Amino acid sequence: MEDTTTQAVRLARGAPLASVINTSDATAWTGLDLAVRHLARTRPSALPSHAWATGRRFRWSWDAPLPTLDLSRRAPDGSTLAVALCHPDGRVREAALRRVARLPPPDLQPLLPLVAIRCADWSAAVREPARELLRTALPDVGAEAIAPLAAVVLRLSSRRRGEAARSLLEALLRECPASVLDAVLASGDRALRRTAHRIAVERRLLSPARLAVTAAGDPDVVVQDICASGVVAGVTPETGNERLAPLLGSKHPRVRAAGVTALRRAGRPDEATAFLADRSGLVRACARYVLRQCGIDAVARYASLCSGSVVPPAAPLGLAECGTRGDSALLWELTGHPHPGVRAHAVAGLRLLGGPSTARLEPLLDDPAPGVVRETATTLLPWANRLSTTDLRARLGADRPRHVRMAAFRLFTARGGPELREIARSLNDDAEPKLRANALALLGN
Repeated sequence: MEDTTTQAVRLARGAPLASVINTSDATAWTGLDLAVRHLARTRPSALPSHAWATGRRFRWSWDAPLPTLDLSRRAPDGSTLAVALCHPDGRVREAALRRVARLPPPDLQPLLPLVAIRCADWSAAVREPARELLRTALPDVGAEAIAPLAAVVLRLSSRRRGEAARSLLEALLRECPASVLDAVLASGDRALRRTAHRIAVERRLLSPARLAVTAAGDPDVVVQDICASGVVAGVTPETGNERLAPLLGSKHPRVRAAGVTALRRAGRPDEATAFLADRSGLVRACARYVLRQCGIDAVARYASLCSGSVVPPAAPLGLAECGTRGDSALLWELTGHPHPGVRAHAVAGLRLLGGPSTARLEPLLDDPAPGVVRETATTLLPWANRLSTTDLRARLGADRPRHVRMAAFRLFTARGGPELREIARSLNDDAEPKLRANALALLGN
């Protein structure tokens, strides 16, 4: 792929703009702007000698034929105008804007991203005409061209003078036809999609079903929140079924949490029980909130879940999140459950409730499930100095499973002591790469 300097050279030599950069990429436009400026300063001979500004000895204007090295006296084409709009000399940029403003719409639209960049120009003589040109040109921009232009505007909004162009864009999106906004909603630019969805929700252009599907499946958490909020705002007992189903079934925790919270507005709070043992702590907290607001005891329901024949893996942790130390007895029972997920969450729950017995937990460092051993080691870290040194050394043996050895070394590191460096030296050529790397890192400190 060409670097931006090569692209600037090709553009200066007359290559069509669309063949030089990816015109749908906002970064390509800002990169081209910087590259032309850099090229003009470091390799001025690579650019045509645009005599378009006012000098002390001669007066040149684009109102007259343009004297350039390679274009003779013909009018500048799109490539030349693009280079001029990026030129480091403010007088050249100002003159370029005057010429661009006289172009017919089909010739003007491909250059609008550079006009948008000039809206944040340091020079008021360039900045103000660029903003006026963008203001007059925006309403005529079609659905096929609005997304790349809007992405450039939003990219520049973080600059010192970039908010003016953003305000113009948002005013357009609040009034444009739905077809134009649809094109922006489908953009691949993350910032643009966020702005477009926010405005579409404000204008109520998206149906609840579309909002729900977008919230449930979109990979961007901000778009998820915008669309989920739009769905939840209109939930009633009559509309809850069709609107909440996609949210409740989403793979994204924030979206499921929004759906669970809306169960109360939909008049279906009891359904929050199904989410008490959700794998996400946020969703579990929202489920407890809904039940609590309706006078339902979440602790009792957790106790029922943890005592059943089939225990949901996250139920022990959910019990600890809202229970008391008196619930520890039930969690201790679950540390022997046949399902490794239940055992791991039971250990994590004991850690939350505080004061776990090291003597009872230490045997779980030999559990066949890595998740259980990991949670056990995390729980025992504050009391690592109470553990048997002999047993920990044995767990470092090459005959032990990898996850057991890693946990033992982690606990040895937490407890410190004079034997730690000796243990690290014994592992600096170990066959297990991560254990060896950790030992070498410790010896290097």
